[in-house]
Amino acid sequence: MSITTEFLRRPLMTGAVAASSRRLAYAMTEGIGLERARTVAELGPGTGVFTDAILARLAPDARLVAIELNPVLAARLSATRRDPRLTVVQGTAAELAAEVGYELVDAVVSGLPWTVMPQDRRGHILDAVTEVLAPGGRFTTFAYLHAAWTPPARDFAAQLACRFDRLERSKAVWANIPPAFVHRATKGGKDRHPWC
Repeated sequence: MSITTEFLRRPLMTGAVAASSRRLAYAMTEGIGLERARTVAELGPGTGVFTDAILARLAPDARLVAIELNPVLAARLSATRRDPRLTVVQGTAAELAAEVGYELVDAVVSGLPWTVMPQDRRGHILDAVTEVLAPGGRFTTFAYLHAAWTPPARDFAAQLACRFDRLERSKAVWANIPPAFVHRATKGGKDRHPWC
């Protein structure tokens, strides 16, 4: 079983053709305060490349809730990771608040395929993310470099800008197939713009 196999079986559910690299996982998890986090949510963990990077940074008494829509990938992740800090949930990111027990989280790490989603679904999931993030909480996700200027990618960047106070974009991670970059966003106190 691989991410490629699952992509071929369920392309709209899986989104990625190949597993993300360890270099991208490092970029996704650095500088977002995971070492001090109490609760972290992961959206779309897939085969667990980001999951492993998150767990490597988390404190021994922290908690990671990984939400995977694909039932095959969720079962595989649950069977191959025996870390007591990890809870794998087969479910949808849109129900993030329920999946984390309606608690605030310190960070959300996402491997979701944002640009293949309908615009309203992207917005609904981003609203779910901002709902559960504690003030000062960090959201991180990635985008493929070659698609950064497509209309769905530009729309996604605009949706981030109207929900978060501070946005950063990493340097390109060339050691990934395809090359990618990381969006990092910080939740502050600003209200969502009416045009979002």
